[in-house]
Amino acid sequence: MRYGTHAAVALAFTASLVTAPAASAAAPRCDTRPIHTALKALDDVGASGISVTVKSPNCGVWNGGVGLADLKTGREVVGDEHSRLASNTKTWTATVVLQLVGEGKVKLDDSVDHYLPGLIRNDHYDGRKITVRQLLQHTSGLPDYLEAPFWEDLDAHRWDHFEPLRTVQQALALPPPDDRTRDGFSYSNTNYNLAGLIVAKVTGRGIGTEIEQRIIKPLGLKETYWPGDRTSLPEPDLRGYVDRDGTLVDRTEWNTSAADASGALVSTGADTTAFWAALLSGKLLAPAQLAEMKRTIPDDGPSGERYGLGVERYEHTPGFVTWGHSGHMESGHKVRNAVTDDGQRAVTLLIGSETFDSDKVDSIIGKLIHDLR
Repeated sequence: MRYGTHAAVALAFTASLVTAPAASAAAPRCDTRPIHTALKALDDVGASGISVTVKSPNCGVWNGGVGLADLKTGREVVGDEHSRLASNTKTWTATVVLQLVGEGKVKLDDSVDHYLPGLIRNDHYDGRKITVRQLLQHTSGLPDYLEAPFWEDLDAHRWDHFEPLRTVQQALALPPPDDRTRDGFSYSNTNYNLAGLIVAKVTGRGIGTEIEQRIIKPLGLKETYWPGDRTSLPEPDLRGYVDRDGTLVDRTEWNTSAADASGALVSTGADTTAFWAALLSGKLLAPAQLAEMKRTIPDDGPSGERYGLGVERYEHTPGFVTWGHSGHMESGHKVRNAVTDDGQRAVTLLIGSETFDSDKVDSIIGKLIHDLR
């Protein structure tokens, strides 16, 4: 089922070769057939629009898309749209924390109380017994602040500013989560807002500033930024749509300050791909810290995924492993991505609506990244 008037829209695929292999008779041929096959399949998953970025050794970086970036105006997705990264932000936050670990300013097995004394101490939770590692791996036992009754009506707080400390305080008033796995995994945005507070305490600067100084500027990511209280996206934007009683409603404009270190970043597919390629190829973390990031435990997901320190591990077929981090923002924006262990092949999808065939999308990503050359 397609939405609005874009069922007949042709694939908006822009063969924008950002990084081209050197031209020579011996140069490997760029085969775009897997990309076009994936685009045709993505055009039938039920999303309003999907911005697609693909990176491979022979083809460089390609940007394209399917569907509409804006259902109201009929603007097609072409692949250069800005979107909210939602929980993909967690990987950027974990990267900053692990850089601080490499600099000797943070220790993964130090307690939260060591950095934020007295903040977590009540009948249910004790920051002296929760480590930085457990925050990044979602094994802290802290509930997600979004489970608080305050957030039952998300639209009611769409324009509000929130400090990350307030979200932590909301979480501390909740009972412990009842979905912890045998390894203690229970996904919680509270963990990463706390990690952001630790970064601020150690460096004297907010997590947004640290991400800008340590990742965005060094990598030259000119289309990535920390939004603060800005509610709009830069143009061209990928409009975000939520399902309200079976109707897609535009909720692009949103103050995402509450998401903070757990989900506030705004970027494009090309910039997001550049970050992940740099991360997996060892340009952002020393080998010891990258190895810590990739130490995983089962997260009991439907496809047997595993979680490290801010990264999700996917095994598409036996022995074929990729890394990424999915995301879902209140504005309706979603993210799916996968990167090979060496950072040489990557697929990044920025999705404009919360309603689509998620299993089909994951299958398309798995086949595409496997076939890229």
